[in-house]
Amino acid sequence: MPQSLDDALRLTPDGALLTAELTGDFSNGPQSQPPEKGFPFGGLLAALAAGAMRQGLGLTAPLRTLTVQYLAAARFERSVGFRPRLVRGGRTVAYAAVEAGQGERHTLHAMATYGGDSETVQLRPLTAVPPAFDGLDPSKQIRGPMAPWFTQYVDYRFETGPNILGGNEGKDAVERLWMRTKDGKPLDEARLCYLLDALYPPAWTAFRRPPMMTSVDLRYDILTDPTPETAPDGWAFFEYRMHEIGAGWTVDDVICWGADGTPLALGRQRRKLL
Repeated sequence: MPQSLDDALRLTPDGALLTAELTGDFSNGPQSQPPEKGFPFGGLLAALAAGAMRQGLGLTAPLRTLTVQYLAAARFERSVGFRPRLVRGGRTVAYAAVEAGQGERHTLHAMATYGGDSETVQLRPLTAVPPAFDGLDPSKQIRGPMAPWFTQYVDYRFETGPNILGGNEGKDAVERLWMRTKDGKPLDEARLCYLLDALYPPAWTAFRRPPMMTSVDLRYDILTDPTPETAPDGWAFFEYRMHEIGAGWTVDDVICWGADGTPLALGRQRRKLL
């Protein structure tokens, strides 16, 4: 039976560590191959890193930034241990870090900023009302030999695409779609961290035979915490855009909006071509 998303996000105290169990259900490898041909999905690891800092350090303020460096691929069927530390705590902002590994193998390093909001001047140039949800074809899903294992936990409603394997050849490498986690639970901090990375690399839409790549750096900026009003039934709208591929790297961005057009989060990811 596949592991549930709640189980995958669960962190268990173990001495100075918080541990999580990694299973092949969340592999970034294609479903046409055994999960062990891929590695644990980066969005899940990002959510676990943020959760480890919050849980381990007793942080209550909202997450505002998360930066993850993937040092080495984690391995399945082994627990990963997270060791959070408070870099600096303040009245309005707290800075935290976490190192994660499996035994002597270091898998990632992450840093985060937690801070409360306050009433001040507001200007949101990124505000943009998403396309109507009801007008999109629910049968357009990520299927086929290249569909990653982790996509089985996500509901998708594409405005453009899916264009995996060259659908955007000769055009901008962009995908726009509504997403939520398939368990239908409210969009919270962990699920937002998961969904911000829950699509194939947009570079894979620019080539019929895309190059293989691995994540090196991932950064999230949480602009506004999602609510049941901005993310009804857990749904939010995402745009993934590749900026460049060359010199052995690719860089892409993601923007997440609420149903009313409120910008919720930004993300940027740098990947190394293999």
